[in-house]
Amino acid sequence: MTISSFFIRASRAFHGYPFAPQLLLLSAISGGGVVAYAESQSDVGSRPIDSNQNEVKKKKVVVLGTGWAGTSFLKHVDASHYDVQVVSPRNYFAFTPLLPSVTCGTVEARSIVEPVRKIIKKRSGEIKYYEAECIKIDAANKNVHLRANTDNPLIGTPEFSLEYDYLIVAIGAQVNTFNTPGVKENCHFLKEVEDAQKIRTSVIDCFETAVLPGLSEEEQRRNLHFVIVGGGPTGVEFAAELHDYFQEDLVKLYPMVKDLVKITLIQSGDHILNMFDERISNFAETKFQRDGIDVQTGCRVVSVSDKEIKVKVKSKGEVCSVPHGLVVWSTGVGTRPVVRDFMEQIGQANRRVLVTDEWLRVKGCDDVYAIGDCATINQRKIMEDIVAIFAAADTDNSGTLTVAEFQDVVDDIIIRYPQVENYLKSKHLQDVTDLLKDSEGNDRKEVNIEEFKLALSLVDSQRKSLPATAQVAAQQGTYLSNCFNRREQCEAIPEGPRRFRGSGQHHFLPFRYKHFGQFAPLGGEEAAAELPGDWVSTGHSTQWLWYSVYASKQVSWRTRVLVVSDWTRKFIFGRDSSRI
Repeated sequence: MTISSFFIRASRAFHGYPFAPQLLLLSAISGGGVVAYAESQSDVGSRPIDSNQNEVKKKKVVVLGTGWAGTSFLKHVDASHYDVQVVSPRNYFAFTPLLPSVTCGTVEARSIVEPVRKIIKKRSGEIKYYEAECIKIDAANKNVHLRANTDNPLIGTPEFSLEYDYLIVAIGAQVNTFNTPGVKENCHFLKEVEDAQKIRTSVIDCFETAVLPGLSEEEQRRNLHFVIVGGGPTGVEFAAELHDYFQEDLVKLYPMVKDLVKITLIQSGDHILNMFDERISNFAETKFQRDGIDVQTGCRVVSVSDKEIKVKVKSKGEVCSVPHGLVVWSTGVGTRPVVRDFMEQIGQANRRVLVTDEWLRVKGCDDVYAIGDCATINQRKIMEDIVAIFAAADTDNSGTLTVAEFQDVVDDIIIRYPQVENYLKSKHLQDVTDLLKDSEGNDRKEVNIEEFKLALSLVDSQRKSLPATAQVAAQQGTYLSNCFNRREQCEAIPEGPRRFRGSGQHHFLPFRYKHFGQFAPLGGEEAAAELPGDWVSTGHSTQWLWYSVYASKQVSWRTRVLVVSDWTRKFIFGRDSSRI
């Protein structure tokens, strides 16, 4: 019996059993192990289903964006319960933390991207994808207007619209130029894969231009002066990557200009990596000084031209000109025009960024959710509900609150207002009831409404905004997909905290971000890490921890293998400096 005939007979044998869709066959051929895995669904004896009737029952969910937030939602949502449609001008997900590595060829661009259609193909149910850009959100009529992301002269750029029952806005943010003159025209950004590829080409162009005959030393120095504006993680990582690229590879190819290369990092604040622990900021500044990277803190960029950048030194008030060959602008994010237009429709025109509640619902639109860099959570103040909380806890309507009555609502308060827990930690208090003690620290049997207000008056000072990071966006996408998956269940049996204004409970627990730490690669096979528990790690061992974590966080095994192989290639052969 041949192998093909065996599989044909086996297929016929299992064809009538809908309960056996998977077949695992282990065999040994020529002394080697072969594992074959086949997956099929039988349609014999199954009841025909009216697909149109089934689709009508499903609510339409439109997802805008395939970044960290949108992709995380798509990976976890149960599409069999909804008609899910995703729209994005880019048909892939990019592992953006490795973009600085792409700029210098440490990692190839295609190693950190995964096609969207591959991602959604693995999900239960059908998810439709459209390569298009959202040009307008019509909240009143519950539809989005889209423009196809095609460059075909035969069909042009067709526009169409999609209706929705639920809208997930996850289109991220754009680079914030702070309206600085010349930035858009003369600076490189580092937000997308295309940006990293342009920087990689421009770096080689700077070196090739500098070695052309006839250039003065001043012109060579200008071409080989690389300026990074912004001392956050992206700017610092790019500066470190560029330094390694020059020291390990380009110095061998361009020895004639090795003494003319300069890297300058400009930061408006007093320290780089100011969102990290102070120990990490100091370590990074010391290492950059040792590596010869010029770190200029307390400086603000006034304007940028094609040959120079004007910087104002805050301490002196002077404006100086700095010649450059390449400028990378990495100073934060701003709101995209389509989101800004949407904010004006729903009464958020005076806001800097789209605002949501603790359940990621856009304020003013109950059926619209916003996740990722395009939105921020406006944590409700406990003082706005202090009277309602007191009334809910005062079950005997005595006008005073005992410790026992307060304890009955403590769990709901901590869930609903996370700033309470932050305040307790900041004051080193063991229990929420410690807030009810008098000014001398003595226990009180009961408090009135004014004393209750005074006890919690400083709690709202511990409200915190979440950073615009991949980690936050991914957790928001996962949280929101879980809410959608369990919507019917939680509407029947709510799991959230009590509604202090009104009756009953919130259907879901509010979103709570869990910080797993953050890394800052600093070049020379050294990195810094800030991990939970106030643990700070720096040095070579931290770099290897960075390698393992970033490899494990890849979206697929394909990208995981490609990234690891790129790192291995770099160690063996160095980086590729070809201008492609």
